[in-house]
Formats: sequence, C-alpha cells, structure tokens
Amino acid sequence: MIIALAVVGILAGFAFPSYTEASRKAKRAEGRAALYQLMLQEERFYSQRNSYIAFSAGSSGEDEKQFKWYSGNSPESSGYEIKAEACSGGKIQDCVRLVAIPGTANVNANFEDPLCGNLSFASTGEKEANMPECWR
Repeated sequence: MIIALAVVGILAGFAFPSYTEASRKAKRAEGRAALYQLMLQEERFYSQRNSYIAFSAGSSGEDEKQFKWYSGNSPESSGYEIKAEACSGGKIQDCVRLVAIPGTANVNANFEDPLCGNLSFASTGEKEANMPECWR
C-alpha cells in the first residue's frame, strides 16, 4: 500500500507541472483569439467612424460597451483583461493597440503567465509579448 501511494505521488509530481503548463497555453490561446476578434471589431468600427476607439473594463460609454474587455466567456473564467489604447506616439484615430493583461482583479486573478506577460496586438499588425513564441 505504501509503495502504491509512493508511485502515485511520484506520478502526480510529474503530471501536475505538465497540466499547469497545458492550462496556461490554453488560456494564452484564448487571449490571442480574443485579441484577433477584437481587432476585427475595431476595424469594423474604424470603417464606420473613421477612427478606432479606446476601451477598458471601466468604460461607460455606449460605443465602448460594445467591446468585450475580457478574453473568455465571462470575466470570472477569463485569463486576460483586455484594453484598447492609442499606439505609442500616435492618436487613437490612426492606430489602436489591444493589450491583454493576465490575471487582474477584474478577471481570474489566479492566472499567471510569467513566460509571456502581456500580449499586445496593434492595428499596424505588430504583435508583442515577452517572447516571440507566445504568439504561436
């Protein structure tokens, strides 16, 4: 019985890190998908208004509320909080940068992504993260 428990403990020791990393990759894919979807929505908004729009979790305007600020089906289950801002050195009318921030107080605060950190996607096509493989 003790040997069986030891074997189970050893197997669990190997399985848990793999499960954690697989879960992190799934949330990262969720974040990337949300950024792509929101960029399409931003481009539709731009084609109608000739300007992009900034938004965040705290946005209160009618136009801003049309944009989902979390990556999953609900804020509580989402790994990332998303905001839209003007590209650095630019105006929101010309360029928008979407930023997905892992594990904030507004989404699942237990989610962490130390490898990739924030994911960002600009209307210029530029993608950023701590490591290039975070966008694969």
